[in-house]
Amino acid sequence: MREAGHTFLARMGKTKLRPGGIDATNWLLEKAKIQPSSKVLEVACNMGTTMILVAERYGCEVVGIDLDEALEKARENIKKKKLEDKLSVVGGSAFALPFEDASFDVVINEAMLTMLIGEDKERALKEYSRVLKPGGVLLTHDVVFREEDPKVQHELMAGLSKAINVHVEPLTLAGWKETIEKHAFRTEQKYGDMTLLDPPGILHDEGAKGALKIMTNAMKKENRDMFTTMFDFFHDHAAQLGYVANFSTRV
Repeated sequence: MREAGHTFLARMGKTKLRPGGIDATNWLLEKAKIQPSSKVLEVACNMGTTMILVAERYGCEVVGIDLDEALEKARENIKKKKLEDKLSVVGGSAFALPFEDASFDVVINEAMLTMLIGEDKERALKEYSRVLKPGGVLLTHDVVFREEDPKVQHELMAGLSKAINVHVEPLTLAGWKETIEKHAFRTEQKYGDMTLLDPPGILHDEGAKGALKIMTNAMKKENRDMFTTMFDFFHDHAAQLGYVANFSTRV
């Protein structure tokens, strides 16, 4: 089984695994107006990068949930930052969150809904809506189609799935808004060019030292083919695929 693209990029040293990079994440966080008393949940917390950012910036407690095998690195990173008093992680599924109704002020879920197909998107969004308090906010960040032709969308979906070794289903701007708002949300969107593998985007998100580490690892013989495949796909389809940050308020 070939390695998933996000796992591969993390192994190369990439810490910001988001379609629109840190700027899109910051837009979402700034709009959320998180307070030290806010109860925050991150679904698919991965390495804990965003959890750590939120705790350090706002002083609040954050719970992260992901599949068990993904949490070891998150625990290591939390321990390194000495944030065990603010951050905790649990194993579990987005489709059955182990929390009571109306438990959180903020739910964060970046770069995951794109990888859920059909009804699975609805299943996850239903759970996010359930665990949010009325007036709470959902922060999502995903890949968006900038192409309206269904045939071309199908080709892009197949090509992207092949490039990153994960089945994906991006939506259009209107498609994301409609899908999210079916679950008692009101959504505001920010969108633009995908920066995940754009060289200036890598430099901006990771800094000079981080970018050099990523490129050095990516150009090793055993990594070069996969990195080049991903890089070329994103570069060649930059006009047709972008990022969308969805800021959604639970009504």
